[in-house]
Amino acid sequence: MSTKRYFQLAVLASASAFLAGICNAQSPGERLQQVVQPYVDAQMFMGSVLVAQKGKVLFSKSYGWADLEWNIPNSPTARFQIASVTKQFTAAAILLLEERGKLKTDDLVKKYLPDAPASWDKITIYNLLTMTSGLADHAADYEPTPPDRLIFTNKPLEFHPGEKWDYKNTNYLVLGYLLEKVSGQSYADFLRENIFKPLGMNDSGLDSNVSIVPHRASGYLPGADGIENAERVNIGGALSAGGLYSTTEDLLRWEEGLFGGKVLRPSSLHKMTTPFKHTTLNNDYACGLYINHVNGRLLIDYDGNNIGFTSQMAYYPEEGLAVIVLTNLNSYATARINTALAAVIHGETVAFTPPPREIPVPREILARYVGTYAFSDGRVVFTLEGGHLMAQFGATFPLFAQSETRFFSKGWDIQFEFSKNDKGEFAFVTEYMDGRDAGKAERK
Repeated sequence: MSTKRYFQLAVLASASAFLAGICNAQSPGERLQQVVQPYVDAQMFMGSVLVAQKGKVLFSKSYGWADLEWNIPNSPTARFQIASVTKQFTAAAILLLEERGKLKTDDLVKKYLPDAPASWDKITIYNLLTMTSGLADHAADYEPTPPDRLIFTNKPLEFHPGEKWDYKNTNYLVLGYLLEKVSGQSYADFLRENIFKPLGMNDSGLDSNVSIVPHRASGYLPGADGIENAERVNIGGALSAGGLYSTTEDLLRWEEGLFGGKVLRPSSLHKMTTPFKHTTLNNDYACGLYINHVNGRLLIDYDGNNIGFTSQMAYYPEEGLAVIVLTNLNSYATARINTALAAVIHGETVAFTPPPREIPVPREILARYVGTYAFSDGRVVFTLEGGHLMAQFGATFPLFAQSETRFFSKGWDIQFEFSKNDKGEFAFVTEYMDGRDAGKAERK
């Protein structure tokens, strides 16, 4: 599952004292540390952070616990699920096969997967790489139990190939299975022999619920009464769409290897980092990477989000700057931290909003907000569990009080503010996402 990959952060008046502390009189390491620490203190970040430029590590630090139950701390060699950051490895592997004459990215997928439904007749490998295939969620599912297989569900295409862009993990699941059929190797073996070993990435591999993986971090969620264990889902089916684990140190080796010409030929790297251009499409998605310009700088980045894990990798090729943030505690802070760390190195104003300060609110006040509220795109149900307000839409998660009427999530950048009707009764709620007004709803 992918989170918002990056966003520009606004300075709030309430953050002025915090921002004043990140000043040029301090060392770069101290300024970088002050970006991360507020989220650690708010129990919204555990994990590892690494910042490097032109082969020199500027900042590398780990926070919190790889295993809370055994009090094992995180470290730069702790292995985290990297979720959708996996996709860039899949894209590079496909382009390696093209370099070796095993396939062409313009080839039709059915050339290699003839059992695919007839609706797939015009889908090319390049459509899969750029998320322009039209495949629906779960149009194909990967079943890892030997013998592994791709199960086609015969769902109709959502649009004609190449007509639109839509982020679907299905594209990269199919690419991984196609890679196995063309190469004659498992996805894990191909990456290990062709990418991980050559780059010295000895702490990276395909995650598994049954294998023993040394130094693997456990996944956690921000719970109502503190950090909780995340559900350990079957990661085997994620394969080439989100199944890899790695470390900050290994991912630096990857960034330097990929952009240093150690993985792909220049023409293949150019293809991998060139967005699919179409007037009706988002023009920032290339092959397993987002390509953008931020404050006049070229940025190549990607993020990932599995249950219990969040990752964000950013590379600024013109400066040779890599910023890598991995966490084993689901939180929207990962992207904020990554963006602010890069701003510190660039010498920019660190437009960084610290986490909201949690305050206690009596249960009788929280009870005023319980109920179902209908937004234009769905319903949100608020319930009261113990001393916390809970929000339910899809998943159920705790909310924390910023004031008596405004509440925030630690896992997602979502806030809710309750307001009264003309009778003085609390009957409305406004939702804010990424700091923006996302709509108002009335209690039903």
